[in-house]
Amino acid sequence: MPHLTRRAFATGLVVLPYARGATAAPVAYNLQAERSTVGFVYRLSGQPAKGTMPITRATVSIDVNALQRSSLDVEVDVRRAKTGLIFATEALKAASVLDAKRHPTIRFTSTAVRLNGNGNLSDGAEIDGMLTIKSTKAPITLRAALFRQAGTEAGDLRQLSFRVNGSLSRAAFGASGYADLVEDAIDLDIIARVIRA
Repeated sequence: MPHLTRRAFATGLVVLPYARGATAAPVAYNLQAERSTVGFVYRLSGQPAKGTMPITRATVSIDVNALQRSSLDVEVDVRRAKTGLIFATEALKAASVLDAKRHPTIRFTSTAVRLNGNGNLSDGAEIDGMLTIKSTKAPITLRAALFRQAGTEAGDLRQLSFRVNGSLSRAAFGASGYADLVEDAIDLDIIARVIRA
């Protein structure tokens, strides 16, 4: 992930999730939409291929003193999905896959944030949530890491970046079209950049 200063960010915040007596509340952040995207990897005839969808809306609240109180609600635009292959892009939007005409957005809403390892940000976190694709809503757990944006000073938390990874079964969401060409598992690689509201 280019231009991220993970070590500096993690070092500056490593003790904050356990700060006792902290009274800070979650802070709202606005999405930098032009610098954020949902990347995904699908396997076409056994070969991995990449695609993207733009993030159109995000409600982000981050509590650096207690990350478990943070929350995320994100929507992406299926109609503007790209795969690098015209036929694959059109197939992706077809009724048997994502049905972009009837279901133009995909939504993820977090339900819990859990720190990994010893609770240090450098260990990353897991985000439990509900993913809605087409008319199907199902639970999913994603892996997340949080960073200061490049060019910001240590302790400056006004601009943050987070990267979220995970995988899903497209058949579980009724998006199983072209199963003879495209494998069921889809890997996610989400990069979102936000600025304090």
